[in-house]
Amino acid sequence: MATMNISLPDAMKIWAEQQAESGRYSNTSDYVRDLIRKDQDRRHKIDQLQSLVTAGVASGEGARSMDELRAAAKHLARDGEANEDIQSVSNK
Repeated sequence: MATMNISLPDAMKIWAEQQAESGRYSNTSDYVRDLIRKDQDRRHKIDQLQSLVTAGVASGEGARSMDELRAAAKHLARDGEANEDIQSVSNK
């Protein structure tokens, strides 16, 4: 594992040390690694979303009206709620 030295303002250093002392992390390096993993995950999700937006824009104008899109979205939302209900019952 590589070593990296960073400079932090006192308030940030104290915060990182408190996170380690809280018991949630074994040390400040663990805390920083967790922050980096979360940032990497966030960046990956943003990149995926941007890819979908770009593909949508490139696909051109859609054929459905806003009313049709809203109805389809409501239908998908209801189906999702129904699937969640079924899963919660089957997990009991």
